[in-house]
Amino acid sequence: GMAAPGAGKTPARAAPYLDMGELRSLACDALLQESFYQNKKQPILFRRQDHTPGPFLTQLVSTLTAFLCSRNPLLTASSLDLKPEVNYYWHHGEEVVVHGHRKGRVDPVRFQIDDKPHLQIRVPKQLPQIVPLESDLGDVPVVNHKPSKLPLFKKQYENKVFIGSKVADPCCYGHTQFHLIPDKLKSERFVRAHLEDQIEVLYRANGIASLFAWTAAQAMYQGFWSEADVTRPFVSQAVVTDGRYFAFFCYQLNTLALTVETIQNNPRKNICWGTDSKPLYDVVEDGSVKGFNDEVLLHLVRFLLNRPKEL
Repeated sequence: GMAAPGAGKTPARAAPYLDMGELRSLACDALLQESFYQNKKQPILFRRQDHTPGPFLTQLVSTLTAFLCSRNPLLTASSLDLKPEVNYYWHHGEEVVVHGHRKGRVDPVRFQIDDKPHLQIRVPKQLPQIVPLESDLGDVPVVNHKPSKLPLFKKQYENKVFIGSKVADPCCYGHTQFHLIPDKLKSERFVRAHLEDQIEVLYRANGIASLFAWTAAQAMYQGFWSEADVTRPFVSQAVVTDGRYFAFFCYQLNTLALTVETIQNNPRKNICWGTDSKPLYDVVEDGSVKGFNDEVLLHLVRFLLNRPKEL
């Protein structure tokens, strides 16, 4: 419906003038449109996410973003990237070189994240901090195992830092990323393998790793690095979904000082908040959406309405 006077100034959390019926029908239309095309042909095994969830997610996000522009001026100035690349490279910890001519030398352990969100929204102004930069919200566990002892293989990577756009782009801050859980990691497969307790771990790992890489890369674009740490927090959001279940994450990067030398007396911690995954709907059958969950849609809408206080 029509926005009441001053509705645009209402904080996102309250969102009182949102017409839930209208939002619900936008979401259901996007879903029905995709499942209608779906029924025409069966996808090849394991490429199903290119089929329904991918196009549905694209349609859902672009429709909701366009609809909410009048409520959030930041969205009007935003950039929407489809299947961008995000990269971040950093040093953390150290190891002794075992082989070769540098045997016995101590090297930093090098990490590289190469991420491919399904969609992301970049904006020209930063999202507001959630807590002050120096907040102490608990201890970060120290893992002394070498990454190679986990099933993470050492590979040659091109070391690069990229937020999904060139440095000169005015939309240099991350607003929200949308990640699709691949078909082979869908929760039904975990349930069949009696690994239900791993379902949320998967969503959480995706949210944390992706948002660390994205916020850290944004901070480096602004000239910060391990030796010249951030002077303000960098906040971004992520939605991780398989097309039906949605989990929401918010990340606040408070430090890039993670090298052996810089982490020593660094009291700052990077923080991620998140929800468990919840279904947006139960099932699509006979051309209608059954068991639609307004709470999940509202969470998505609140994410999209997030903006700096002054806007």
